[in-house]
Amino acid sequence: MNVKQGFLGFLVFLFFPHLNGEEAPKLTSFKKISENEYELNQIILNQETREIRFPALVNMSEGLLEFLIVHEHGAVHESLFRTSVSPLDLNLALTLLKYQPSKELYTVAENGSVSSEIFTPTEEQKKASRVRIEVEWESEGNRISIPVESWVIHDHAQKSMSSPEWVYGGSDFYEGRFIPERTGEIVAIYTKDSCLINYAGVDRDDDTVWKVNSKKVPPIDTKLTLKIFPLNIP
Repeated sequence: MNVKQGFLGFLVFLFFPHLNGEEAPKLTSFKKISENEYELNQIILNQETREIRFPALVNMSEGLLEFLIVHEHGAVHESLFRTSVSPLDLNLALTLLKYQPSKELYTVAENGSVSSEIFTPTEEQKKASRVRIEVEWESEGNRISIPVESWVIHDHAQKSMSSPEWVYGGSDFYEGRFIPERTGEIVAIYTKDSCLINYAGVDRDDDTVWKVNSKKVPPIDTKLTLKIFPLNIP
């Protein structure tokens, strides 16, 4: 193991003490690439703007959606995008850039069963967990960047998502393994506590209303970049 791999291994140990050696991510790359940017495997982190960038592909051009982003080994039959980026690496990037997880979209478990009570975050958690997500791709020689909400449409209202609020929940560990790493679930439209990030808007609890905006989405397998930023709630 080289010095960079050793340093990244230390970060994994520091931020994810639940992990053992077998569950740790492949420590293939961690390096500084500019004054404010670092590369963690395929993920670019900007310590000044707190922007996160990673490669993905258009996964669906029509149909109902439950997920915005999944790993290529996840639920690709119901996700707008797929990526080869590790969910564990992405969570490490969010942690290093000081995003703070909030469980506010999830119900509280009582004695192993689900209750009707919802987690109540502090104002600090609420602000630190909110993110916006953009998609960037090349079309006719031009680089285009837009909010991902414009590629998702409400089937009944026939309108794109109006709220850019996505909440970083951080997910959990089960039997020593990070759950999104097992499931491949990264960003959900239909709320899933197994996902890193969830949509916080209206009808987030309905898996029958959100679908691909076929009029705007490029062809399946189009290469693109997904970008995560702080929402900057006042």
